[in-house]
Amino acid sequence: MDLAKFREYCLSKANAAESTPFGPDVLVFKVGGKMFALASLDEVPATANLKCDPDLALELRDRYEQVRPGYHMNKKHWNTVEIESGIPDIELRRMIDHSYELVVNSLPKSKRVRNKGGSGSAKTMLIKAAKPRKSSNALRRMERAGAERHRRVSPRG
Repeated sequence: MDLAKFREYCLSKANAAESTPFGPDVLVFKVGGKMFALASLDEVPATANLKCDPDLALELRDRYEQVRPGYHMNKKHWNTVEIESGIPDIELRRMIDHSYELVVNSLPKSKRVRNKGGSGSAKTMLIKAAKPRKSSNALRRMERAGAERHRRVSPRG
C-alpha cells in the first residue's frame, strides 16, 4: 500500500478528518477530535503510526519486522508501521480499522451511535451533531403549560 492509498483509506472512515498539526510533513487522521493514524510524508519507506491494543501490538511486532513500537508515541498503545514494505494491504487495512475502532470506542457515548442493525459490535459511527436536550425543568414547565391549556379548553363536569 502506498501513502496515497493509505490516506484514501483513512479518509474513507466515517467522520475521519485530516490535518497537519505537527507541521507539513506529518498527516494526522482524527475521528471525534482524537488521533487514530499519523503518516510521515518524508520517511523512506513510508511509515505510519497506528493505535493498537497492547497485546495485539506485541503480536504484530513479532509477526512483521516492519512493525515497531510507536515513534514519539506511547509504545504500549501505538505501532509504527512501514506501509510500503511488504505487509499485505488487507493486513494494513485491518490495522487501520482496529486503530479507528479503538478511538471511536473511547469516545463518549453521546458522540457514538450503533450501526443501523443495532448490533453491539465494535463498528460504530459518530453522530455529527448531538441533538440538544431540554432540561427537566423546561420539560416540567411545558407539561404544566399544556395541562393549564387543557383545563381551559375542557368543560368541567
